[in-house]
Amino acid sequence: MAEAPSDAGVVAPPAESLKAAKWRLAVDAPVRIELRSSRGNEAPTSSSSPPTTLDAKGIDQSLLTSAATNVESRLHAVERIASEGRGRVAQFVPVRFIFRNKLTTDDKLLLGFDAFVLAQALGRDIPVGKIIHGDDHATLKVKTSALAGGVRKRLEKITALLSNPTPPDLVLNRHCAECEFQARCRQKALETDDLSLLAHMSAKERQKLRSKGIFTVTQLSYTFRPRRRPKRQRDKREKYHHSLKALAIREKKIHIVGSPELKIEGTPVYLDVEGLPDRDFYYLIGLRIGSGDSAVQHSLWADTVEDEGKIWREFLAILETVEKPVLIHYGSYETNFLNEMKDRHGNLGDDSVAAKAIGLSLNFVSVMYAKIYFPTFSNGLKEIARSLGFKWSAAAASGLQSIAWREAWSSHKEPSEQQQLICYNAEDCEALDLVTRGVLGQHQPRSESRGVGEHDIVDISTLKREHPYGFKRNTFFFPELDAINKAAYWDYQREKIYVKSNQRLRRALKQARRKVQMLSPNKCIQCPSPANCPLCGSRRIHKYDRAKRIVHDLKFSPAGVKRWIVHYDFHRYMCRSCGKVFRPQTLNWSGSKFGSAILAYSVYQNIELRLPQETIDRSFNKIFGLQLAKGTTGHFKTRAAKAYAATYESLLKRLQGGDMLHSDETKVSVGGSDGFVWVLASLDEVAYVYTETRESDWVQRFLKDFKGVLVSDFYAGYDGIECPKQRCLIHLLRDLNDELHTHPYDEDLKRLGKSFSDLVKPMIETVDRYGLKARFLKKHLSSVDRFYRTLARAKPGSEVSEKCKQRFERNREELFTFLRYDGVPWNNNNAEHAIKPFAMLRHVINGVTSAKGLRDYLILLSVCETCKYMGVDFLDFLRSGEKDVHAFAKSRRGRKSRTQTSPPSVSPPSATPDSGGPF
Repeated sequence: MAEAPSDAGVVAPPAESLKAAKWRLAVDAPVRIELRSSRGNEAPTSSSSPPTTLDAKGIDQSLLTSAATNVESRLHAVERIASEGRGRVAQFVPVRFIFRNKLTTDDKLLLGFDAFVLAQALGRDIPVGKIIHGDDHATLKVKTSALAGGVRKRLEKITALLSNPTPPDLVLNRHCAECEFQARCRQKALETDDLSLLAHMSAKERQKLRSKGIFTVTQLSYTFRPRRRPKRQRDKREKYHHSLKALAIREKKIHIVGSPELKIEGTPVYLDVEGLPDRDFYYLIGLRIGSGDSAVQHSLWADTVEDEGKIWREFLAILETVEKPVLIHYGSYETNFLNEMKDRHGNLGDDSVAAKAIGLSLNFVSVMYAKIYFPTFSNGLKEIARSLGFKWSAAAASGLQSIAWREAWSSHKEPSEQQQLICYNAEDCEALDLVTRGVLGQHQPRSESRGVGEHDIVDISTLKREHPYGFKRNTFFFPELDAINKAAYWDYQREKIYVKSNQRLRRALKQARRKVQMLSPNKCIQCPSPANCPLCGSRRIHKYDRAKRIVHDLKFSPAGVKRWIVHYDFHRYMCRSCGKVFRPQTLNWSGSKFGSAILAYSVYQNIELRLPQETIDRSFNKIFGLQLAKGTTGHFKTRAAKAYAATYESLLKRLQGGDMLHSDETKVSVGGSDGFVWVLASLDEVAYVYTETRESDWVQRFLKDFKGVLVSDFYAGYDGIECPKQRCLIHLLRDLNDELHTHPYDEDLKRLGKSFSDLVKPMIETVDRYGLKARFLKKHLSSVDRFYRTLARAKPGSEVSEKCKQRFERNREELFTFLRYDGVPWNNNNAEHAIKPFAMLRHVINGVTSAKGLRDYLILLSVCETCKYMGVDFLDFLRSGEKDVHAFAKSRRGRKSRTQTSPPSVSPPSATPDSGGPF
């Protein structure tokens, strides 16, 4: 930009500040900021030059200082706009000149800083600023008032940085390429093996690793643990592992995850484009057709923007001459080039060879990312190609340097400078060819691999896992291997091999195979004949045949439990009128060979005692001499769940219509995939609900008409439920405590945590003294208001404290609901306590169940936990034949009150062993 615009009232800065190649920031303690501009490598304008006055007040336009905040800024120009009327002051607009055509957020923030310093010096607001930028001297008006918050935040960070006596940690970032100290900083980072050497690692990820005591790349490399990828995630994109990248760097070997898919069916065409991103101008297209020494290089050069369309047409013409071209490039810059060229210079025919090649162009980064880990700190083409032995002619070759070379050629038109750019572009294409062949070599036999040695490649599937051996079923490639493996099983060897040479083992197996004797019945029941047909009522019936049934059951007594076998002897009858065949109705038998008591005891052991079903089967066979087949307890569970389905539904309806409800959720594995179990609890009932995902649509539908208070954690899925809510203060307290331990020197966070604890502690003392009664708790509402007023007046603190503050403000209406309602607790411990029984049962299930099987578990567990909440025994309830837990609890309490003065009964009420019972 050669000269300032000729608008009236604009004070122009020195000419060299209008077109600059770099802005320098010099900082003097304690908070003195000076922005200078220079042109190329020239020294910045001296602050001792005569100032250009703005008006009669004598404001120094070249170096403006604010004594109030002790900050200084070099203003490029200030525009004075005369007042519009009497009594109105003139406006001052800071002007900043930027040589680039495209502006960045940093450019606007610099203008915002100019406005901030000017406002402090003048004592008035500066709401607007201007940026004059680009080759066309375009003017952009910027609302500096919207940038004030960002400027203040950065000034606070700079103030904290300067006030710290120790220098800040060295961190490499994306701006290093523009810095003159790049080489020195990188050398220091290499000496300390700093984590910022890994280009794709964010600041938050580095901070998380440092909190765990991991400060170097070498330390990070030892944290990688190979994991077998679950089947449900095999179609998803592989996660990028920084630890695996560090391992590749430490061992100086290429590490491969899975099987990267790279198939080139045709002629490879390697594409590399050079351009000026600031002007959206592409001036050089490099094409390398073929691979290796037989490859042909094409370089298409454009002197001006008008020649861009010409080289694009030449590029298309070259593609048309290639047989089955496969366009390969590295990164998204070429992807944007292809899309923009089609928009600028017309679309291509769908049937043309060039259009098909462009439509199927291959970005090599997408093939390599998270699948191939080269022993380099970044995934840049330069670094990867150099690791494979490739060298560029110019040692400082880079994309940023190519822009400088192009600007130099634009000024001098030297053929050598043009040739340097063409050579650099051709070498980029050659480097891409080498990297592609190196990756393709990994899919060939090692003897045919090119560019990469056999010892340089590591497939992580071959690495030893933490638990390499386990109980699993192997699938063998050859049937002979399967036969050999079966011969090694313990049962096979014991029953087929060892018995042939071990007499003692042979006798033991013979004793185990002896036929179990039939058990004699404890009771025989002769069923009387019916009087008429149960279907038509006819008395014309006759005996059809004779039948008998043996029912295995248990009999409970105060001293214990014993096996009880009932023999039913009866006739079946046939009606002469309707032809129905039936058995006597007085036969109180459910049709199963097992009675209700054995079923109740099995469910009790499985649900409340959390014994595995196979263990229960073996214990019945061993203790009671029964012959239960494997899986019988599972059938008992299904039968009981069906019997108590109505009880479960009544519990859900009670929870829907209650005055207070606790809710929480936890993860569960079902058939190899993750699901969620939701816990709904009140003071008397508990219900568990299974869903395939954590989506809250179902709970919002379930509680659509709920009018009570919902107590929950801070999961956002509960926000859509329209009812009063009490968020769990224990969750908030634990999160705050974790932050305090993570940031023990954050004074702002410590003050916030102390204020919150001082607020809540008196509330807990009131609850301990008077209980959950609103008339005693309402007095703390004034303390809550005072806490939030103090929070609103507090100055901005650290990033962590600001996040905690926002969390307090966002949940203000739901943190202290318990102060206004009777019987509402301030925590969600009721639901968390209800999760513990399921967590123990989940350990027993261990993921080996279906969705239907899990729902059966949840029905019975809901009944079991509700019995505990109601103060009744789960086994007594199962044996009683009752289906309503509340009715059973009421009858038990009534019977207890009536028998306080009388001797206790022999046994609790239960279904008789020879009856059908509740099942």
